[in-house]
Amino acid sequence: MEFGSAVVERLKDVAKSTRKLADNLLRDSAGRNPIEILKRLQREAFSDIMKLRERQEMVEKLLSYYKSSKGGGQHPFHEAGTRVKGKVDVLGALFVMDDVDEHKYDAIQRSSIRTGIDARLCFETHIREKDALVAEFIANEKGRGDALGGPLSLSKVLYSLHISDWLSGIAIPIGAQYSDTISDRDSSQDRGLTDYSGFGPPFLHQYSGSAIGIRASKSNLVASLAQFVSGLGMQVNSAGICTGIAHTFSTFGEISWRPSRSTKLSVLGVNRQSKPSGQNINLGAFAFPVTLFKNATAAAHPSAGEDSWERSVSDGSVAVMISTELDEAAKIRGWVEVRNSSPTRYSKWAVTVRDDPENEFGWGLTAAGDGSEHFQIESFVNVNLGGKFQLQPAVVYVKDGSTQFPAVMLRSSWKL
Repeated sequence: MEFGSAVVERLKDVAKSTRKLADNLLRDSAGRNPIEILKRLQREAFSDIMKLRERQEMVEKLLSYYKSSKGGGQHPFHEAGTRVKGKVDVLGALFVMDDVDEHKYDAIQRSSIRTGIDARLCFETHIREKDALVAEFIANEKGRGDALGGPLSLSKVLYSLHISDWLSGIAIPIGAQYSDTISDRDSSQDRGLTDYSGFGPPFLHQYSGSAIGIRASKSNLVASLAQFVSGLGMQVNSAGICTGIAHTFSTFGEISWRPSRSTKLSVLGVNRQSKPSGQNINLGAFAFPVTLFKNATAAAHPSAGEDSWERSVSDGSVAVMISTELDEAAKIRGWVEVRNSSPTRYSKWAVTVRDDPENEFGWGLTAAGDGSEHFQIESFVNVNLGGKFQLQPAVVYVKDGSTQFPAVMLRSSWKL
């Protein structure tokens, strides 16, 4: 019995040892199971992917914020620097006529053909995301008679202020033009062979000193109002004596309406008032005298007040513009200007049809006149060479009263 009991105890010990060994082997094999390893790696990878996804969402939100604040479609830091644009425009004309007398010279001047070299360099810097500071330099301007050009000089300084989605302002201390304050300022930079075939009435491109303006837009309506101040130089009386320095104050306004996406109608108006200062004193740039006791002074010196009133000049212009886009490149554009300049009143008009796709062959035709005996027709073809260089041969026919002549013109433009 003792032997049997010993054998049974021994077998129990062996069974316990075998069980422990089996458990250890099963535990080790489970720890090295590839499926368990893959599950663990999957859990860790999923955690890392979720963290990366959160970071990606933060970056996407940041990019969408910058795009919405800058108008979309561009890199958020694309406009942080200064953009430089340049253009050199050369225009020559061959007038077919026997000789040049006074009548033919006046007809050429009334046709607004400005030959010569026009070289411009423009720097545009964006400030406060949607504000813009523009500085323009010019080496020469057409019509000044200098064929070889001149030194580079500052011609314009412009600051555009974005107030809200529907309100904006503009300040131009140097080189202000009426076209700087209109709703379609980018298109107004397009120049034609003459002042008639350019964008809008010729008075839009006249330099008018300094200006400050405001623009409001709502749906398909845009309204602009601006005040211009410019100096006309020294005033001389009938005896040849300098009597003072005159300044011109101009008020310009525009109302633009888009009845459809491809059609635009604009009404423009400007009122100019020129008054002498009454003293032979130059106060300096951007300095203008203000009289607080004008009535008392005029009563004490009636002759001086009457003389100042007689020498003041007032005139104005009203224009209507309409443009229609037939497709991306074809456009029909027309305008009519009526100017009330004492003691005469006259009008100008022009209609332009052009199909001028970018970097392709194009053409254009313009018929224009001034409401009296002046009439002219312009026709051109546009040849783009390499995207930066443009060649534009043209023919112009001018009829001014009994004077009439054709002219062959060649224009070349190079963009930087």
